[in-house]
Amino acid sequence: MQSRDFVSELTAIFADFYGAKSLVAPLNESIQYSIKAGGKRIRPILLLETLQGFGIDILEEHLKVAATVELIHTSSLIHDDLPAMDNDDFRRGKPTNHKIFGEAQAILAGDALLLDPYLLLANVALAPSIVVSLVKELALASGSYGMVAGQVLDMAGENQALTFAQLKQIHALKTGKMLTFPFVAAGIIAEQSDEVISQLRHLGETVGQAFQIRDDILDVTATFAEIGKTPGKDEVADKSTYVKLLGLAGAKAELAENLDSAENILQKISEKATFTSENVLKQIERLRID
Repeated sequence: MQSRDFVSELTAIFADFYGAKSLVAPLNESIQYSIKAGGKRIRPILLLETLQGFGIDILEEHLKVAATVELIHTSSLIHDDLPAMDNDDFRRGKPTNHKIFGEAQAILAGDALLLDPYLLLANVALAPSIVVSLVKELALASGSYGMVAGQVLDMAGENQALTFAQLKQIHALKTGKMLTFPFVAAGIIAEQSDEVISQLRHLGETVGQAFQIRDDILDVTATFAEIGKTPGKDEVADKSTYVKLLGLAGAKAELAENLDSAENILQKISEKATFTSENVLKQIERLRID
């Protein structure tokens, strides 16, 4: 299937959604600053590539669904960077939202980006049953059962020696849930069986762990230019990370094991459904570190 420039297509969705003249200008400016800051867009791209794997032609409605998870992810970045949280001055190579607009405005921009996706999703022209299921999954990934809960546990774990199981629990919630949504959402839209959606959920959880391990590795090995944020922040904050717990070599081995597991799950999905895994596999392979 021919590759598409999903990043540009998602940018157009964001521009349309936040293009209304009736929006409050200071809030809109703050929101768009963070949206336009860039990023890999890996969550929406995984959703769209998985949909294509099931033979679905990508329509504007699918792009809107994919956009919702990126908006919530952007919300989490704005809030994570605040002084009361991770206290970072840079994100994606640019000053963080609160450094430009102040803490109060950054909090409100993050709040809006956490809620706006549900307005966008509620107006998607898909079958009502599918929309309801997508709303349920997005809420599950975002709030007290997912990302927000994970952030709470992550902060509580600072200056503590966590076990491997505790660390996995934190990142299953903080990172894993938001990376599980794209796969499960694609299965819901493609109207796959419960068995296949269960496998897609397992895939997302595994990719989520790999993504966090990679992030921990890059925090100690990459430069500011490579990651667009201050390296070494986890060590300064005395956070429990995979590198701190397993050592750099151990973390790299754990990353490779998770990525191998993800590829095995993709193979199982291909055996259960009509699914072409090539493009999804390429996205997963990008997470590897030698």
